[in-house]
Amino acid sequence: MSDARLIRTTGLPGAIVLGLGSIVGTGAFVSLGFGYALAGDGLLFAILLAAFVALCNGLSSAQLAAVHPVSGGTYEYGYKFLNHDLGFSAGWLFVCAKSASAAAAALASAWLLNHYLGWSESAVIALAVGLLAAITALVLAGLRRSNQVNALMVLLAIASLLVFVIWSAQQPPEAMSTSVTGTDDASWRDLLAAAALLFVAYTGYGRIATMGEEVQQPRRTIPRAIIATMIVVTLLYGAVGWAIVHLAPAGIGEDFILTQLIPAGQVHNVVFAGAIIAMLGVTLNLVLGVSRVILAMARRNDLPLRWAKLNVGNTSAPSATLVTAAIMMVIALFGGIKLAWTFSAFTVLIYYSITNLAALKVAPEQRFIARFWSVLGLIGCVSLALMVELTLIGVGVALLLVGLIWHRYRYQKLLER
Repeated sequence: MSDARLIRTTGLPGAIVLGLGSIVGTGAFVSLGFGYALAGDGLLFAILLAAFVALCNGLSSAQLAAVHPVSGGTYEYGYKFLNHDLGFSAGWLFVCAKSASAAAAALASAWLLNHYLGWSESAVIALAVGLLAAITALVLAGLRRSNQVNALMVLLAIASLLVFVIWSAQQPPEAMSTSVTGTDDASWRDLLAAAALLFVAYTGYGRIATMGEEVQQPRRTIPRAIIATMIVVTLLYGAVGWAIVHLAPAGIGEDFILTQLIPAGQVHNVVFAGAIIAMLGVTLNLVLGVSRVILAMARRNDLPLRWAKLNVGNTSAPSATLVTAAIMMVIALFGGIKLAWTFSAFTVLIYYSITNLAALKVAPEQRFIARFWSVLGLIGCVSLALMVELTLIGVGVALLLVGLIWHRYRYQKLLER
């Protein structure tokens, strides 16, 4: 097991930017459309429900990261507070979920760019793979340089969303320029299904916890950064959600993005550019986050030990980063945006169920949140996971079983040594 550790270079502002950069992207520009296609005028309720479940999980994550501040997130928490099977399952699910999210973000970026390029479908997929390759090169250059680019991406993305909200407030209801279809009277199951998809749009706060090894004063910084990130994002999503309901009360299709609501002109171009920048920012942060979990799994020999090797200055993990990029590229080659996002929803909800279970095991003298937050988070995650399409639940369970078989094989080999 490798003992090399990454250097702590990230303070509170940087940690908040990391969280925002992982959230403000595909969630704001695309998944709110997925949610509205299901929930209709109930979108704001679905946003608040997803935010509440995410807040419970965020508090559990903050509690765990404060007492066990290492890279790997729930993968490490599962091992420390639960057992090796649940620990491995968390890492395996995180890699599956966030790789799918990154592939969805890269594909969405490529399809948006294709609005101007007019390329074939295969060329657009190749463009998505190329974007993943470029972002991987940036990550390999080191976290500090990536943070600088990420901060700029976050600011531009938030600015474009605020422009959209301000513009929409000046429009009469149903002023959208594109004809869309959907439902006005959503059932309670539709609302919960929408919340499940929207939950993924909040989960970038976990990115802060997975960077526990690189954050300065982690016991103080990580909880504050997670809570601050959640507040900012909930306000932003609420404003954008109100704007969507205001402009498109008749409902929208599942392929909807914000730019469909805006006629050609300067505002359209600003939001279009913001969407591209934000989704590339999300992809950047997901490459970082998933690579850190793969790094942690390799250190424990759940994955090949050679993937745990750091660069000369201990500022990046080249092998883990390249493996991460390869997984995301494969998903981008074979998956669609909506399918990848929905699969990510199920796997990430099960991942955070393990987070809440681990948080319940923290000793009373180390706690700074009440246990009922973790109980509510666990109930919320399991309930929303059951709202996902049955086929994708089956695929997720099958992948988890494959992972556990692999883990049990390697675990037995280690015991025999």
